[in-house]
Amino acid sequence: MMLKIKMRGRGNKEIFVDIITLDIMSKAISNRIGINREKSRRIAEFILDLFGYDNRIIDNILQPEDRQLLYMLEAEGLLSTGREEVRLYDGREWLTHYWQLKNQYILEYAINGNNKKNCLYSNNMRNKINIKKNIYSTLSDDVWNMRKILKNSQI
Repeated sequence: MMLKIKMRGRGNKEIFVDIITLDIMSKAISNRIGINREKSRRIAEFILDLFGYDNRIIDNILQPEDRQLLYMLEAEGLLSTGREEVRLYDGREWLTHYWQLKNQYILEYAINGNNKKNCLYSNNMRNKINIKKNIYSTLSDDVWNMRKILKNSQI
């Protein structure tokens, strides 16, 4: 299901690189976040356009709204962040932040189908909706009575 590319590394050594395809990425997004295939395909196209054939990109190429999407996908386990420190020729330290695809989890979410039960984004949205619906039922009678007293005293 995952595309493997054979390449030549240092010393003409053969290496194999796993490439996430558009179909795999869109299935993983759809299954993990719980959105329809059309929306997940657009997100997958955007993500794969950013990453190209690599599984890592530097953070400073992103716009703030792009970064928000990546944070959401990181919360769902599809991406991770990291940083590297490099010493420059003049002795200063240069810190680079990057985003990385989690190929193993992307493949797992694409294969395993709907996994919304363990989905952080969906559970948070579901909890927010439930809180909005049930907030008044959580208030005690004392709160309601106090509100009535205060309202009547202002008249």
